Amino acid sequence: MSSKTSILPDGYGNWLSSLKQRIAGAHQRILLAANKEQIQLYHEIGREILDRQSQQGWGAKVIERLSMDLREAFPDMKGLSSTNLKYMRFFAQNCPNLRFGQQSADQLPWFHIVTLLTKVETPELQEWYAREAIQQAWSRETLEMQIKNQLHLRQGAAITNLQQRLASPQAGLASQVLKDPYHFDFLGLGDEAHERDIENALIRHITHFLLELGAGFAFVGRQVRLEVEGDEFFMDLLFYHTRLKCYIVVELKAGAFKPEHIGQLNFYLSAVDAQIKTPEDRPTIGLLLCKTKKRLIAEYALSGVDKPMGVAEYQLVRALPEPLDTCLPTIEELEASLPKELENED
Repeated sequence: MSSKTSILPDGYGNWLSSLKQRIAGAHQRILLAANKEQIQLYHEIGREILDRQSQQGWGAKVIERLSMDLREAFPDMKGLSSTNLKYMRFFAQNCPNLRFGQQSADQLPWFHIVTLLTKVETPELQEWYAREAIQQAWSRETLEMQIKNQLHLRQGAAITNLQQRLASPQAGLASQVLKDPYHFDFLGLGDEAHERDIENALIRHITHFLLELGAGFAFVGRQVRLEVEGDEFFMDLLFYHTRLKCYIVVELKAGAFKPEHIGQLNFYLSAVDAQIKTPEDRPTIGLLLCKTKKRLIAEYALSGVDKPMGVAEYQLVRALPEPLDTCLPTIEELEASLPKELENED
């Protein structure tokens, strides 16, 4: 034992651990409070710009001068560019009560708010993505990706028997975890890729894969071995969902869905429940990912199965989405919304 360790009083380690937690918690509260103050300040600035435009006829040149004067007064402060001032104005105009629906905007970082205002078209969807961003602690890049990939249309869209096989509220929570389709275009594979090629690529890109699966998925293993009466079986992918408190078995099929795929997955779920699941875990869920599926065939196949599972498609190659800027404002359009007759005002 070192002399440094020997001189520590009893209980020092526990006290240090507690102190670290309290400092970290206080630091987080300070950051949240600072963000709240910043968002409220930006909203006030935007509100006052709007008021002066309507009452005094301010033009775009005044915004440029305001930016210059503020940056001269606060040279170390970021966020005072003319572009950002126009976003503040747009923020106050579109969120007059400082909220996206029922979600308070000051719970989000500033550029999350800018992303919602400029890349999401309707107030309903802005509220949806604001809620998800807060609950899932998305970065700005993740928020932009989820908007681009239209998560709101895919989440909870898989064909499942979860409502019939799981108790409430677990059934509702699990249904929202599964998507359809899953986007695997980050793998760089063509449409004709084989199952093992897809599986290998998913493991190589495990960070992207987990992000596409959604919050709560923890990777357990690939080709996980099961032994039943001396015979070996290997599951493609095994995850544990930290929020659902259950294992999730994922099976990949490089072709169209067939009813017999359900039998194989049902066997794996029974084996996991018997050999891996603990008494504290909830029933294991299965997810069958196919290249294509026919909805009614999948529904019939699931209806007679006791184990909870879902069927969804995956996409290796996707067509590019319609440009978002066809219906959402750009900075130039925001500038154009200022009184035209005062464009040349100093």
